[in-house]
Amino acid sequence: MQIRRRTVLAIPLLLFTACEKSRLNGKSGPSDAGGAVRVVSLSPGTTEAIFAIGSGNRLVGRSRYCDHPAAAVKLPSVGGFIDPSLEAILGLSPDLVIGVMGPGGPKIAEQLEARGIASYFPPTDSLEQIQNMLRGLGDRLGARGGAEKITQRIAAQSRAVRDAVQPRKRPRAVFLFGLRPIVVAGRGGFADEMLRMAGASNAVSSERYPTLGIEQVIALDPDVLVDATGASGHAGETVNKDTTGFRELRAVKQGRVITIHDDRVLRPGPRVGEGLIVLAKALHPGLGVRPVP
Repeated sequence: MQIRRRTVLAIPLLLFTACEKSRLNGKSGPSDAGGAVRVVSLSPGTTEAIFAIGSGNRLVGRSRYCDHPAAAVKLPSVGGFIDPSLEAILGLSPDLVIGVMGPGGPKIAEQLEARGIASYFPPTDSLEQIQNMLRGLGDRLGARGGAEKITQRIAAQSRAVRDAVQPRKRPRAVFLFGLRPIVVAGRGGFADEMLRMAGASNAVSSERYPTLGIEQVIALDPDVLVDATGASGHAGETVNKDTTGFRELRAVKQGRVITIHDDRVLRPGPRVGEGLIVLAKALHPGLGVRPVP
Protein backbone atom coordinates (compact mmCIF):
# COMPACT_ATOMS: atom_id res chain seq x y z
CA MET A 1 0.00 0.00 0.00
CA GLN A 2 1.25 3.49 -0.74
CA ILE A 3 0.75 6.94 0.72
CA ARG A 4 1.25 9.03 -2.37
CA ARG A 5 2.73 12.51 -3.04
CA ARG A 6 6.23 13.81 -2.56
CA THR A 7 7.94 14.49 0.75
CA VAL A 8 10.88 16.89 0.39
CA LEU A 9 13.56 17.31 3.01
CA ALA A 10 11.57 15.72 5.85
CA ILE A 11 13.95 12.84 6.49
CA PRO A 12 17.27 14.72 6.75
CA LEU A 13 15.49 17.36 8.79
CA LEU A 14 14.18 14.79 11.26
CA LEU A 15 17.56 13.12 11.58
CA PHE A 16 19.33 16.40 12.24
CA THR A 17 16.85 17.83 14.73
CA ALA A 18 17.12 14.65 16.76
CA CYS A 19 20.62 15.81 17.72
CA GLU A 20 20.46 19.61 17.58
CA LYS A 21 19.52 21.76 20.60
CA SER A 22 17.20 24.72 20.15
CA ARG A 23 19.09 27.79 21.14
CA LEU A 24 17.28 29.82 18.46
CA ASN A 25 13.73 29.27 19.66
CA GLY A 26 13.60 32.45 21.68
CA LYS A 27 14.61 34.89 18.94
CA SER A 28 11.97 37.53 18.52
CA GLY A 29 10.70 39.22 15.41
CA PRO A 30 9.54 42.79 14.88
CA SER A 31 7.53 43.99 17.86
CA ASP A 32 5.12 46.38 16.14
CA ALA A 33 1.44 45.38 16.09
CA GLY A 34 1.44 44.66 12.37
CA GLY A 35 4.46 42.36 12.52
CA ALA A 36 7.06 41.71 9.85
CA VAL A 37 6.21 42.81 6.32
CA ARG A 38 9.01 41.19 4.28
CA VAL A 39 9.68 37.58 5.21
CA VAL A 40 12.04 34.94 3.83
CA SER A 41 11.32 31.30 4.72
CA LEU A 42 14.05 28.66 4.66
CA SER A 43 11.95 25.52 5.25
CA PRO A 44 8.89 23.96 3.59
CA GLY A 45 7.00 23.76 6.88
CA THR A 46 7.36 27.44 7.75
CA THR A 47 6.56 28.46 4.18
CA GLU A 48 3.31 26.50 4.37
CA ALA A 49 2.64 27.95 7.80
CA ILE A 50 2.91 31.57 6.74
CA PHE A 51 0.33 30.96 4.00
CA ALA A 52 -1.90 28.92 6.31
CA ILE A 53 -2.18 31.68 8.91
CA GLY A 54 -3.11 34.20 6.21
CA SER A 55 0.19 36.04 5.78
CA GLY A 56 1.39 34.65 2.47
CA ASN A 57 1.45 38.12 0.96
CA ARG A 58 4.37 38.98 3.26
CA LEU A 59 6.61 36.20 1.95
CA VAL A 60 9.23 37.50 -0.48
CA GLY A 61 11.60 34.52 -0.68
CA ARG A 62 11.78 30.78 -0.02
CA SER A 63 14.11 27.79 -0.06
CA ARG A 64 14.37 25.61 -3.15
CA TYR A 65 12.46 22.89 -1.30
CA CYS A 66 9.37 25.00 -0.59
CA ASP A 67 6.83 23.51 -3.00
CA HIS A 68 3.46 24.15 -1.32
CA PRO A 69 1.22 26.01 -1.89
CA ALA A 70 1.61 26.77 -5.59
CA ALA A 71 1.98 30.49 -4.87
CA ALA A 72 5.18 29.80 -2.94
CA VAL A 73 6.89 28.21 -5.94
CA LYS A 74 6.63 31.50 -7.84
CA LEU A 75 8.77 33.32 -5.27
CA PRO A 76 12.56 33.76 -5.58
CA SER A 77 14.66 30.92 -4.16
CA VAL A 78 17.50 31.74 -1.77
CA GLY A 79 19.08 28.28 -1.78
CA GLY A 80 18.58 25.16 0.30
CA PHE A 81 17.82 24.36 3.89
CA ILE A 82 21.42 23.50 4.69
CA ASP A 83 23.07 25.96 2.31
CA PRO A 84 21.00 29.17 2.07
CA SER A 85 22.66 32.08 0.31
CA LEU A 86 23.11 35.04 2.64
CA GLU A 87 23.64 37.28 -0.37
CA ALA A 88 20.34 36.17 -1.91
CA ILE A 89 18.51 36.65 1.38
CA LEU A 90 19.91 40.15 1.90
CA GLY A 91 19.01 41.02 -1.69
CA LEU A 92 15.34 40.60 -0.78
CA SER A 93 15.60 43.13 2.11
CA PRO A 94 13.68 41.03 4.66
CA ASP A 95 12.83 42.19 8.16
CA LEU A 96 12.30 38.59 9.31
CA VAL A 97 13.85 35.28 8.22
CA ILE A 98 12.11 32.11 9.39
CA GLY A 99 12.84 28.40 9.27
CA VAL A 100 13.12 25.42 11.54
CA MET A 101 15.95 24.25 13.74
CA GLY A 102 18.57 22.62 11.54
CA PRO A 103 22.16 22.60 10.30
CA GLY A 104 21.92 25.95 8.55
CA GLY A 105 19.97 27.71 11.30
CA PRO A 106 22.60 28.80 13.86
CA LYS A 107 25.10 30.21 11.36
CA ILE A 108 22.59 32.08 9.21
CA ALA A 109 20.80 33.44 12.30
CA GLU A 110 24.05 34.87 13.66
CA GLN A 111 24.84 36.46 10.29
CA LEU A 112 21.37 37.99 10.10
CA GLU A 113 21.48 39.23 13.69
CA ALA A 114 24.77 40.98 12.99
CA ARG A 115 22.95 42.91 10.27
CA GLY A 116 19.95 43.76 12.42
CA ILE A 117 17.57 41.28 10.76
CA ALA A 118 15.31 39.25 13.04
CA SER A 119 15.10 35.47 12.72
CA TYR A 120 12.89 32.69 14.07
CA PHE A 121 14.12 29.08 13.95
CA PRO A 122 12.01 27.05 16.44
CA PRO A 123 12.13 23.27 17.03
CA THR A 124 9.37 21.30 15.28
CA ASP A 125 10.03 17.76 16.48
CA SER A 126 6.53 17.14 17.88
CA LEU A 127 2.95 18.18 17.24
CA GLU A 128 3.13 20.47 20.27
CA GLN A 129 6.25 22.17 18.92
CA ILE A 130 4.65 22.54 15.48
CA GLN A 131 1.66 24.25 17.08
CA ASN A 132 4.01 26.50 19.05
CA MET A 133 5.83 27.36 15.81
CA LEU A 134 2.51 28.42 14.27
CA ARG A 135 1.68 30.59 17.27
CA GLY A 136 5.17 32.10 17.18
CA LEU A 137 4.69 33.06 13.55
CA GLY A 138 1.29 34.48 14.37
CA ASP A 139 2.87 36.70 17.02
CA ARG A 140 5.62 37.88 14.67
CA LEU A 141 3.30 38.54 11.74
CA GLY A 142 0.33 40.08 13.51
CA ALA A 143 -1.73 36.99 12.63
CA ARG A 144 -2.57 35.41 15.98
CA GLY A 145 -6.14 34.67 14.93
CA GLY A 146 -5.05 32.77 11.83
CA ALA A 147 -2.43 30.85 13.79
CA GLU A 148 -4.89 29.88 16.49
CA LYS A 149 -7.36 28.62 13.88
CA ILE A 150 -4.74 26.28 12.41
CA THR A 151 -3.51 25.02 15.80
CA GLN A 152 -7.08 24.28 16.85
CA ARG A 153 -7.62 22.37 13.60
CA ILE A 154 -4.51 20.25 14.22
CA ALA A 155 -5.72 19.55 17.78
CA ALA A 156 -9.17 18.54 16.49
CA GLN A 157 -7.65 16.25 13.85
CA SER A 158 -5.46 14.64 16.51
CA ARG A 159 -8.49 14.01 18.73
CA ALA A 160 -10.45 12.55 15.81
CA VAL A 161 -7.64 10.08 15.08
CA ARG A 162 -7.24 9.21 18.76
CA ASP A 163 -10.94 8.40 19.09
CA ALA A 164 -11.00 6.38 15.85
CA VAL A 165 -7.98 4.19 16.66
CA GLN A 166 -8.73 3.73 20.37
CA PRO A 167 -10.65 0.43 19.95
CA ARG A 168 -8.26 -0.93 17.33
CA LYS A 169 -5.42 -3.36 17.96
CA ARG A 170 -2.12 -1.53 17.71
CA PRO A 171 0.24 -3.17 15.19
CA ARG A 172 3.95 -3.23 16.00
CA ALA A 173 5.69 -1.10 13.39
CA VAL A 174 9.16 -0.24 12.17
CA PHE A 175 9.44 3.23 10.61
CA LEU A 176 12.21 3.00 8.00
CA PHE A 177 14.14 6.04 6.74
CA GLY A 178 17.21 4.61 5.01
CA LEU A 179 18.46 1.39 3.44
CA ARG A 180 22.21 2.05 3.18
CA PRO A 181 22.63 2.16 6.12
CA ILE A 182 19.33 1.05 7.62
CA VAL A 183 18.03 3.98 9.67
CA VAL A 184 14.79 3.69 11.61
CA ALA A 185 12.69 5.75 13.98
CA GLY A 186 13.44 5.07 17.62
CA ARG A 187 11.61 6.39 20.66
CA GLY A 188 11.09 10.06 21.38
CA GLY A 189 11.17 11.67 17.93
CA PHE A 190 8.51 13.11 15.65
CA ALA A 191 8.07 9.89 13.61
CA ASP A 192 7.63 7.89 16.82
CA GLU A 193 4.93 10.30 17.97
CA MET A 194 3.15 10.05 14.63
CA LEU A 195 3.23 6.24 14.81
CA ARG A 196 1.78 6.18 18.32
CA MET A 197 -0.90 8.76 17.61
CA ALA A 198 -1.90 6.90 14.43
CA GLY A 199 -2.58 3.76 16.41
CA ALA A 200 0.62 1.72 16.21
CA SER A 201 3.40 0.82 18.62
CA ASN A 202 7.05 1.30 17.77
CA ALA A 203 8.91 -2.01 17.63
CA VAL A 204 12.21 -0.15 18.06
CA SER A 205 13.20 0.60 21.64
CA SER A 206 16.36 2.61 20.93
CA GLU A 207 16.30 6.39 21.23
CA ARG A 208 15.62 8.69 18.30
CA TYR A 209 17.03 7.44 14.94
CA PRO A 210 19.30 4.41 15.35
CA THR A 211 21.13 2.51 12.63
CA LEU A 212 20.36 -1.21 12.56
CA GLY A 213 21.55 -4.30 10.74
CA ILE A 214 19.04 -6.23 8.66
CA GLU A 215 19.29 -9.14 11.15
CA GLN A 216 18.13 -6.79 13.90
CA VAL A 217 15.16 -5.63 11.81
CA ILE A 218 14.18 -9.24 11.08
CA ALA A 219 14.50 -10.08 14.78
CA LEU A 220 12.11 -7.24 15.63
CA ASP A 221 9.51 -9.00 13.43
CA PRO A 222 7.16 -6.00 13.04
CA ASP A 223 3.55 -6.44 11.95
CA VAL A 224 3.97 -3.57 9.50
CA LEU A 225 6.88 -1.75 7.86
CA VAL A 226 6.37 1.98 7.28
CA ASP A 227 8.78 2.75 4.45
CA ALA A 228 9.85 6.38 4.08
CA THR A 229 13.11 5.59 2.26
CA GLY A 230 11.77 7.10 -0.97
CA ALA A 231 10.38 10.19 0.66
CA SER A 232 13.41 12.30 -0.21
CA GLY A 233 12.93 11.72 -3.91
CA HIS A 234 14.80 8.39 -4.14
CA ALA A 235 11.81 6.31 -5.20
CA GLY A 236 14.00 3.47 -6.47
CA GLU A 237 15.21 2.80 -2.92
CA THR A 238 11.84 1.78 -1.51
CA VAL A 239 11.38 -1.70 -0.10
CA ASN A 240 9.68 -4.43 -2.10
CA LYS A 241 9.52 -8.24 -2.08
CA ASP A 242 12.81 -8.42 -3.98
CA THR A 243 14.81 -6.14 -1.66
CA THR A 244 17.78 -8.07 -0.30
CA GLY A 245 17.33 -8.92 3.36
CA PHE A 246 13.93 -7.29 3.68
CA ARG A 247 12.30 -10.01 1.58
CA GLU A 248 12.79 -12.25 4.62
CA LEU A 249 10.72 -9.91 6.79
CA ARG A 250 7.24 -11.20 7.66
CA ALA A 251 5.64 -7.82 7.03
CA VAL A 252 7.13 -7.73 3.52
CA LYS A 253 6.06 -11.30 2.75
CA GLN A 254 2.51 -10.49 3.84
CA GLY A 255 2.32 -7.23 1.90
CA ARG A 256 2.19 -5.13 5.06
CA VAL A 257 4.44 -2.35 3.77
CA ILE A 258 3.21 1.24 3.82
CA THR A 259 5.21 3.34 1.39
CA ILE A 260 5.23 7.06 2.17
CA HIS A 261 5.43 9.70 -0.52
CA ASP A 262 2.96 12.08 1.12
CA ASP A 263 4.62 15.22 2.43
CA ARG A 264 1.86 15.78 4.98
CA VAL A 265 2.91 12.76 7.03
CA LEU A 266 6.42 13.91 7.91
CA ARG A 267 6.58 17.60 7.06
CA PRO A 268 6.40 19.65 10.26
CA GLY A 269 3.85 22.20 9.13
CA PRO A 270 0.18 23.17 9.22
CA ARG A 271 -1.00 20.05 7.35
CA VAL A 272 0.48 17.63 9.90
CA GLY A 273 -2.99 16.80 11.24
CA GLU A 274 -4.00 15.69 7.75
CA GLY A 275 -0.83 13.60 7.61
CA LEU A 276 -1.78 11.93 10.88
CA ILE A 277 -5.14 10.94 9.39
CA VAL A 278 -3.43 9.58 6.27
CA LEU A 279 -1.03 7.47 8.34
CA ALA A 280 -3.76 6.18 10.64
CA LYS A 281 -5.88 5.06 7.67
CA ALA A 282 -2.89 3.31 6.12
CA LEU A 283 -2.15 1.48 9.37
CA HIS A 284 -5.82 0.62 9.90
CA PRO A 285 -7.53 -0.05 6.53
CA GLY A 286 -11.19 0.87 6.66
CA LEU A 287 -10.70 3.25 9.56
CA GLY A 288 -13.38 5.90 9.77
CA VAL A 289 -12.16 9.30 10.91
CA ARG A 290 -14.75 12.01 11.29
CA PRO A 291 -13.94 14.96 9.01
CA VAL A 292 -12.58 18.08 10.67
CA PRO A 293 -13.68 21.38 9.08
